[in-house]
Amino acid sequence: MEGRLVPPEPGRFQSFPRQRWADEFALAREVPLSFIEWIYDLYGADENPLTNDLDRLRSLSRQTGVTIRSVCADYFMDLPFLRCSPAECTARQQRLNLLLGQAAQVGVSRVVLPFVDASRIETAADEDRVVEVLKGAIPKAKEDGVELHLETDLSPRAFAALLSRVPEKMIQVNYDSGNSSSLGFAPAEEFEAYGERIGSIHIKDRVRGGGTVPLGTGDADFRAVFDGMERIHYTGDITMQVARSEPGREVAWARKNRAFIERFWAVE
Repeated sequence: MEGRLVPPEPGRFQSFPRQRWADEFALAREVPLSFIEWIYDLYGADENPLTNDLDRLRSLSRQTGVTIRSVCADYFMDLPFLRCSPAECTARQQRLNLLLGQAAQVGVSRVVLPFVDASRIETAADEDRVVEVLKGAIPKAKEDGVELHLETDLSPRAFAALLSRVPEKMIQVNYDSGNSSSLGFAPAEEFEAYGERIGSIHIKDRVRGGGTVPLGTGDADFRAVFDGMERIHYTGDITMQVARSEPGREVAWARKNRAFIERFWAVE
């Protein structure tokens, strides 16, 4: 996850690293990591090269061999599609369409839409709005060849019901092991409910009802998570969205976390 290979921005756990975003390409190669999941948020929107300097992104990727396969669109947690006016929702849909087009130009294959925290789905009306937004985005997603991956805190059954309302292959699930452990969900039930729609994986650890902790020290059942991935024949990639290291030790910490994952999953 972008931002984890450099010290955090002041007062922020996860955000676009305005000052040192370019450094992460070489640092990722040093780990080694093959790709970065880019962050697009309100905090960094005016400095984010994803919307204002695609040539530099492509150049850094070519130089290092580190690609940008995914975008985590935290912008839509800062400015959610939910609990806003119709005009605000329309403006945010236009921003999503812009992001899809820009992302496609640097080889991104998916945009992760987080419906958690400030953008969590709370009511039937919220579900209706999400379905409306997704259906509105599908034509642009198809045009650009960029999937939309949903991250929610809905129960397995409720999430499966939501997905059934948008039976389109461009709409997939982003499975987050840490969020699920924090909510007390059982991985076997989640993979049973919507495993065939899982298109991407965030690996992190959280304590139940609490925050992110180092891998293996929280309540995430990693054996069950990776067993579920095997059952659905998951062949995609894995994004490490892990607890932060001490500033200055990011590369060593990333190597340690990669080694942890390799105990369960063969990493290329």
